[in-house]
Amino acid sequence: MILVTGASGTMGKAVLKEVAKTGEQHRAMYRSATEAAKAPAGASTVIADFSKKDTLPPALEGVTSVYLVCSPIPQLIELEWNMIDACVAAGVKHIVLNSAMGAREYMKSFPSWHRRVEDKLKSTRISFTILRPNSFHQNILTYFAPSIRSQGAFYGSMGSAAVSFLDVRDIAAVAAKALAGGEHSGKTHELNGPEALTYGELATKISKHSGRPVQYVDIPADAQRKAMLEQDMPEWQADALLDLQAYYTGGKGGKVDGLLEELLGRPPITMDQFLAEFSSEFRRQAEAATA
Repeated sequence: MILVTGASGTMGKAVLKEVAKTGEQHRAMYRSATEAAKAPAGASTVIADFSKKDTLPPALEGVTSVYLVCSPIPQLIELEWNMIDACVAAGVKHIVLNSAMGAREYMKSFPSWHRRVEDKLKSTRISFTILRPNSFHQNILTYFAPSIRSQGAFYGSMGSAAVSFLDVRDIAAVAAKALAGGEHSGKTHELNGPEALTYGELATKISKHSGRPVQYVDIPADAQRKAMLEQDMPEWQADALLDLQAYYTGGKGGKVDGLLEELLGRPPITMDQFLAEFSSEFRRQAEAATA
């Protein structure tokens, strides 16, 4: 039995879909009945919360493999440690941990939190696979599409730094394979996309696929922080995102290799494919309706 945590989130939802394709018996973990009601038809569900330790043993009954993911919040370390302890107590055989690029070396921001969870997992006797993905294609929709729709532009302080974006669905496909353990046991997979793009190059691609002019506007980091806070982003999150951005501007985010394609057994989803699929997300409502 495979347990997929975070089944209502971007990554967990995608992993759940991929695990279902394998035909393996599986269970989706949600934090509330409201979230569980949105599960795919026929999916086995369980209500549990990393912060409520007594809810974890029932969720792990009969489970041999766990996909572990948590929202990027300051409590991530405590919450994922709780789940790892529960997995040890329940006799879980294998955990696939969704970590982050930079966890090996970057001692700030989200990567540093993930590193502490990685170390905790490695201290147990449970077989593991650690996934450290680069930035998601889907982040473009989350962070850039709103201002592109309203202003035809997106903002940041990335300069000419390149990012090897990859698709959540490809990460999920790797996770589904890794949940079987086997050749993936004890491995840490650093996952990069098939192409390194500067934000200026990304703007050109978005323009091409959306059919409207889009530009990337580089601004000072202080101005970016001020804008994030004015949009009611919590201060901890703004600081963490800027710390992570500094990792990318330091030249760490543009690696391109063949590992993802090797693990998938097929070419990964390219940025052009992703933008073509979601081109309407970058247009104003009226533009999208007439496209």
